[in-house]
Amino acid sequence: MAKAREVMDSLSAAAVDQHDPDAVVSHYTDDAVMLTPDAGEVRGTERITEYWRRFLQSFPDVGFEVLRTHEAGDAAINEGWWTGHNTEPLTLPTGAVLPATDQPVRFRGCHIATVVGDRIREHHLYFDQLELLTQLGLAQGQ
Repeated sequence: MAKAREVMDSLSAAAVDQHDPDAVVSHYTDDAVMLTPDAGEVRGTERITEYWRRFLQSFPDVGFEVLRTHEAGDAAINEGWWTGHNTEPLTLPTGAVLPATDQPVRFRGCHIATVVGDRIREHHLYFDQLELLTQLGLAQGQ
C-alpha cells in the first residue's frame, strides 16, 4: 500500500472510528489547506481542527460508506456516502448555529488528499449541501 492511501485511510479512521478532531488534524501539515463546499478555503491546522470539530460534534455517530478508492502518486481519493444523525447543533462556517434536527442523513461525498511525506498538504472535500440540508429538513430538494 502506498503512502497516500495509508494516510487517507488513517484520516478516515480518526474521523469515523475515533470521532476525534485532534486525531484528524494530526494527519495534516502545519500549512495544509482544505477546500470545502460550505467553508471554502480552510487554511492551517487551527482552522482545519475547528472545521472537523463542528462537523463531528453535530454528527457524533458519523460514518462514511466507501464506494470507491483510488490512488495516483501522492494523491488518494475516497468516494462514498456520509451517514449519521444530527443530534447536536450545527455551527456553520459563518458562525450561524442551526438547531439539532435529530434527523438521519445519508449524503454523497468525495475526498481528494494530496500527501507530502506522511501528511496531507491539500485536501479537497466535496459533498452535496442541498442533499444534506434537505434531509435535515432545512431546505427543499429539487
